[in-house]
Amino acid sequence: MRVVVLVKHVPCTLRGMTFGADHTLDRAARPGQLNEVDEYAVDQALRIARRRRDVHITAVTMGPPAAAGALRKALILGADDAVHVLDDRLHGSHALATARVLAAVAGRLEFDLVLSGSASSDAGMSAVPAMVAELLGVPMLGFADILRVREHKVEIGRDDGAGLQTYAAALPAVVSVTERCAEPLLPTLTATLDARHKLIHTWSLADLGIAGSDAASTVVRAVRAQPAGRTHVMFADDPTVAAIRLADFLALHLSL
Repeated sequence: MRVVVLVKHVPCTLRGMTFGADHTLDRAARPGQLNEVDEYAVDQALRIARRRRDVHITAVTMGPPAAAGALRKALILGADDAVHVLDDRLHGSHALATARVLAAVAGRLEFDLVLSGSASSDAGMSAVPAMVAELLGVPMLGFADILRVREHKVEIGRDDGAGLQTYAAALPAVVSVTERCAEPLLPTLTATLDARHKLIHTWSLADLGIAGSDAASTVVRAVRAQPAGRTHVMFADDPTVAAIRLADFLALHLSL
């Protein structure tokens, strides 16, 4: 069974981030790390591997040279190998272009299950997993708090605050997981040492058969800071009164 885990290299913090001359985020200006919720996706792949002996886990990312750092962390956590899509033409890619690349990698690897975090800390769109599933023509189960893999299907549980919803889909499929999955286990010293011998394969757009025109097809014209807002404090002992005051406040300011 081939499990592909999509991971992303994100800035350690978005505070003080700067933009380059092309108005895209200057990722070299700040140190990066593996997107936190992607660690949960890697951990869920490892839990599947502990229950089945035929599981091979491949971590996949696209991005500049520094993005290999996210893959190295995934290998330390326990992934078997990794694929880094590295191509200058991918600079500034939007979500759909990213999904095209990741879907092409998963398809080439002949996957059974694609796992990912539910969102990246730098963009927070939560759209790429669904786009990958659509491009691959397979089911997508999103925002999984619980994940179970059966012989020919995958099941998830999702807590919506009112109750636990359960969904199932036939394999192959794409699943995004949340931080409410089981806390990732810390890597052992043996796993950390073994990671030094695991392979990171570097692929280009040409290796995937993707034209450069299908990569970064959008241009950022301008970037501006969000204006600082004012703090409003409302007091009310009665919850009904508080709700009415809040609704009136939102109606007034959203209409401005």
